[in-house]
Amino acid sequence: MNVMRSAPAKAPPGGTAPHILVVEDEQALGTLLAYNLEAEGFSVERAERGDEAELRLNEAVPDLVILDWMLPGVSGLEICRRLRAREATRTLPVIMLTARGEEAERVRGLSVGADDYVVKPFSVPELMARVRSLLRRSRPERVASRLSAGDLDLDRETRRVRRGVRDIHLGPTEFRLLDYLMERPGRVFSRSQLLDGVWGQAVEIDERTVDVHVGRLRKSLSRGRERDPIRTVRGAGYSFDETFGKA
Repeated sequence: MNVMRSAPAKAPPGGTAPHILVVEDEQALGTLLAYNLEAEGFSVERAERGDEAELRLNEAVPDLVILDWMLPGVSGLEICRRLRAREATRTLPVIMLTARGEEAERVRGLSVGADDYVVKPFSVPELMARVRSLLRRSRPERVASRLSAGDLDLDRETRRVRRGVRDIHLGPTEFRLLDYLMERPGRVFSRSQLLDGVWGQAVEIDERTVDVHVGRLRKSLSRGRERDPIRTVRGAGYSFDETFGKA
């Protein structure tokens, strides 16, 4: 069995990143999709065969499936048909990928229950937008567009962060780091866990890199006597202070 994971197989509990299963037998495309989804803050799991995907879906139901039409083992079309026949996955959002562009084939894909249909080659930003749009309709509680704590506000759609009336300019990594910590206030993450959650498990970088980026994030977030929302837990790691902004 050749299942590649970028995150734990179990669907995450409420309040954590939406979990997406990418079923694509073209390894380069699967890697590209996983990279971009993780950069958007999603938890990603990959499978390259239809029968492997069915095993993962039987173990735990993700929040959304990106499903290639043509797969070894079991076709994407058949997987989608079976998903719609099961009570647990009847409403599971499915985006189908295919090289077939004819209208009749699109109708066939949608007729078995796919929620959206994307023809290869496609624009990755457009696919990311479709993923978020579909999740907002089907799992609105899992894709909050804004995170707020006290006078700190993070807008995922515009990629802007404000503290009071002040705009805070963050690099892409610091933005993802803040997003990751703010979504889970009070939870302490080790450097290794942050590397997996923010950078991705495939990235091989030193854990001290986390300290560098946390330092940059802190410098951007707090000025003068402003309270630091990032808490260092000695010997354990970092967390977003759950008491930040509370009386």
